[in-house]
Amino acid sequence: MCSLLFCAGNLIAQGQSGELLHKTAPEFVRADLSGRSIDLKAYRGKVVLLNFWATWCASCQVELPRFAAWQRDYGAQGLQIIAVSMDDDATPVRALARRLQLNFPVLMGDAKLGTQYGGVLGLPVTFLIDRNGVIVRKIKGATNLTKMKSQVKELLVN
Repeated sequence: MCSLLFCAGNLIAQGQSGELLHKTAPEFVRADLSGRSIDLKAYRGKVVLLNFWATWCASCQVELPRFAAWQRDYGAQGLQIIAVSMDDDATPVRALARRLQLNFPVLMGDAKLGTQYGGVLGLPVTFLIDRNGVIVRKIKGATNLTKMKSQVKELLVN
């Protein structure tokens, strides 16, 4: 059953969460798990899939390996996955990233970053950002990965 703002895996298009749609993604600079500085603005010109997740989230653990495959398959076409863990401690995040062999930057998030993105309550939450840095989709909760992949591929050809 759908709520007023959300139906599993569908775009949120109204209220506070929808205010970011069709606007430039909030900028941030954060260190990834290896200490490398990740500046979202530096990825302009690429399609960015920005995924907020946590180690305790079962659907996140289903999505992350698929995202790694997409990074491998579409990275040369301009896709960049960035995963933001909302866990409190980096230790389990590092372990899971290693176990899943994630091939994209994994950052630690916090309430401030979540708030910049309209509040990240309930995980996963994924933002698709076009080559101009504009948020074109917000997907909350477990989603149809085939549909999300089609949306990513559509952005890559535009």
